[in-house]
Amino acid sequence: MTKLYLAIPCYNEEAVLWDSAEKLLNKYYELMSEKKITSDSRIVFIDDGSKDKTWEIIAELHEQNPIFQGIKLTRNRGHQNALLAGLMTLRDKADAVISIDADLQDDINAFDTMLEKFEEGCDVVYGVRSKRATDTFFKRFTAESFYKILDKMGAKVIFNHADFRLMSKRALQAFSLYRETNIFLRGMVPMIGYKSAIVKYERFERLAGESKYPLKKMLALAWEGVTSLSIQPIRMITWLGLVIFLVSLIMIIYSVISFFVGAAVSGWASTLCSIWALGGLQLLAIGIIGEYIGKIYLETKRRPRYIVEKYLRDRS
Repeated sequence: MTKLYLAIPCYNEEAVLWDSAEKLLNKYYELMSEKKITSDSRIVFIDDGSKDKTWEIIAELHEQNPIFQGIKLTRNRGHQNALLAGLMTLRDKADAVISIDADLQDDINAFDTMLEKFEEGCDVVYGVRSKRATDTFFKRFTAESFYKILDKMGAKVIFNHADFRLMSKRALQAFSLYRETNIFLRGMVPMIGYKSAIVKYERFERLAGESKYPLKKMLALAWEGVTSLSIQPIRMITWLGLVIFLVSLIMIIYSVISFFVGAAVSGWASTLCSIWALGGLQLLAIGIIGEYIGKIYLETKRRPRYIVEKYLRDRS
């Protein structure tokens, strides 16, 4: 049997938390009765600085049943950091940890297959959406385009996978060695390299509350993913500068010829050459410097990614 913990980031989830907790508890009892998980497995909610009664509900759930635990962050750090806080806090406590969002749009019945893959020797099991029928055309198009763009830029991510996954203790220990401040978990986890598998599932509609990823946050997450996993945008600036510089050489030749054949207004040639040449050289220089700044930027920040204020756990 597997000692399984759930890591569930929460931000203003009072509208769904009671219902989600009941469904998760029933699923845990089912898995325990089938002897798939141990009796000391736990369900852990991570409160990401919620402004509503999310933490009060987590504390009440913990008082009612010790199977529920809670981690409270000192302030809102964003979904990725909240999830990271849960994974790193729990990495020594369980054989495996499954991360899932509090609204349970991801199918909890996929736990069974994930556990089977884990028992077969997989250290990471990715939950992958089988289809996006519940999404609008715009959301489906932008989401799928995002994964494809990341792949083109050299960032290897699992297509249609968000943050619903199982990670073994060994995988979590390895992941703890990644010290980036700016994180994008769905792109970083595949870097671990241990044996992995994919479990497909259908995603449900949100039962209550509001989505924590409106368009603005989705775009911010997408940009975070690109800049965290790849310096390709900076390389694009370098290539753009090189192209413009080459065009400037052509324009210099053209303006010089125009000057000698008398087809140019006095002063036009020198002005045009200066604008094109200096503009191209500046972009090329910015791109080259940016290559180094990009690498430094990804490596040198060492601010705390999160700070845990409270941890409600077993009293023993």
